[in-house]
Amino acid sequence: MVADIVRIWVAGWAVSRRTAPPVETPWGAYVEVADNPAEVGRHVLPEADEPLVRSAAASVTVPRTWMKVPAEPAEIEPWLSPGWVREESGHLMAVDLMAMEPAVPTGYTAAVETSGAVVRVRVLDAAGEQAAQGQMALLGQATVMDRVITEEAHRRRGLGAFVMRTLADRALDQGAVLGVLGATDDGRALYETLGWKKHSTLAECVYQP
Repeated sequence: MVADIVRIWVAGWAVSRRTAPPVETPWGAYVEVADNPAEVGRHVLPEADEPLVRSAAASVTVPRTWMKVPAEPAEIEPWLSPGWVREESGHLMAVDLMAMEPAVPTGYTAAVETSGAVVRVRVLDAAGEQAAQGQMALLGQATVMDRVITEEAHRRRGLGAFVMRTLADRALDQGAVLGVLGATDDGRALYETLGWKKHSTLAECVYQP
């Protein structure tokens, strides 16, 4: 189950970020990263298998290459070769989508934009400035949520929940039944209130020799 969710996540992430499709590797998948100066690419492994983690880590020669594994960081740390640095972990989450029909919070307006398989929701304040946003990549019966952000001045007003519910409704309209995402600690707290379940910790590390 976790391995399947990982594969959906990495495929949807690539679509959402409009980068090249994941390249299959002996240990999982590799994705190029074009919009982050701290990351040139990432190896994503579907399982925490020691030989696979060791092989993936040993294959990397380019600094700022990341690796993400569905495991606790302490589990994989002994398997890493010199030059790898452990970073903060994330959370792999999923949910069976349900219709929400959310109302825009008072004082805000919302816009939904679709470009190919990517759907983006933007929430604007009374001055027309962006207060929150989120997007998703549609993959048939699954969708991957991405870049859900609420600006500091607009937090704790239900905007993040509105964005997630709006995306879920749009995904259902397009035939998706499963939602997947990779969450930070703060994001996880929000998503759990919306019924999302954590399936694994995502151990994250970067090659910085």
